[in-house]
Amino acid sequence: MNRLLLFIPLVIFALMGLVFWVGLGIEDKTSLPSPLIGKPFPEFELGVVEDGRTLTTKDLQGQPALVNVWATWCPTCKAEHAFLNELAEQGIRIIGINYKDDVMKARDWLKAYGNPYAYNLSDPQGKLGLELGVYGAPETFLIDSEGIIRGKHIGDLNPVVWESLGKQFGEMQ
Repeated sequence: MNRLLLFIPLVIFALMGLVFWVGLGIEDKTSLPSPLIGKPFPEFELGVVEDGRTLTTKDLQGQPALVNVWATWCPTCKAEHAFLNELAEQGIRIIGINYKDDVMKARDWLKAYGNPYAYNLSDPQGKLGLELGVYGAPETFLIDSEGIIRGKHIGDLNPVVWESLGKQFGEMQ
């Protein structure tokens, strides 16, 4: 009888391990909740990669858009770029934020791979990215016509991701 009591801690440990393992499997690892959902896009005044003019938050308003955070140093950004070009050809308005990057490298990139963006905001210090809670590139935000953030995706946009994100975008139009 006393020997059976020695196994109680082992059984408890095994049950706790099972509970933690099952709990980790339930969590959705493809999305991180953003505290910015439902809030206005952060205020900014930044130069545009293509022509150097200065734009502000008001320039985002008027129609829904995808705001895509990208950089030339980001290999995943290169992987998603062809799909962004396809979305732009379908009439999806895409705004770029060139994150912690060199403007000349960004211009060369856009010449080489195509430019799906209505315009690109140059964020060389990453200040706007910091306000958006960007972990790295690429990240994409859905904003409605009033400039309110309605969704966020971390990682590359591709046809599989677009199945759900595109539905949400379509509801905003």
